[in-house]
Amino acid sequence: MSKQSVQKGVVVVVSGPSGVGKSTICRQVVKRLDNVYLSVSVTTREKGKTEVDGADYWYVSREEFQRRIENGLLLEYAEVFGNMYGTPKDKVDEALVAGRSVILEIDVQGGKQIKAAYPNAVMIFILAPTQRELAERMSDRGREDGETAKKRLDAASAEIATAWQYYEHMVINDNLEEAVKEVIEIIEAARGVRHKSAGARRKQLERSE
Repeated sequence: MSKQSVQKGVVVVVSGPSGVGKSTICRQVVKRLDNVYLSVSVTTREKGKTEVDGADYWYVSREEFQRRIENGLLLEYAEVFGNMYGTPKDKVDEALVAGRSVILEIDVQGGKQIKAAYPNAVMIFILAPTQRELAERMSDRGREDGETAKKRLDAASAEIATAWQYYEHMVINDNLEEAVKEVIEIIEAARGVRHKSAGARRKQLERSE
């Protein structure tokens, strides 16, 4: 169909509180859509037990991160809970030049920087159904100590408030399959692929604002 003829590369920012499931959604989207690249961020934080360098993040020292900033190698960067995160500029540029769409899974600070650099960037924010469920998801990850997890939860409300100002699309991840389909619809609409039915839950959110 027309999907194969679409060559328009777009920048897609996907953000959301820690533990909301945005990484899983992004990976599923990349599996199901052709010509979409998931950017791998650079970070100074320690690698988790189940994480893979170059797949989940590129793990570098703070000195190496600073060198990349000074050399203009990062498209955006931010400090979050004492650790630095950034997006490698060269990989994103290469994908866009080749006509591929690029998904950036970053926080709202980085999202605002990307929106300033790419005004046509598609901004998607992932929400948990409730604050209580978000807290449970954070706890279930077991990757952080209690104090860090509490800081992340406390920051989530402010992050969500900012997202309502800068993000066009709010997707509730109460059902993974439905959330993935909704994100795919949003991306394909930006790439010029039309769907018979738009995301009903997204419309519902927009009406309730």
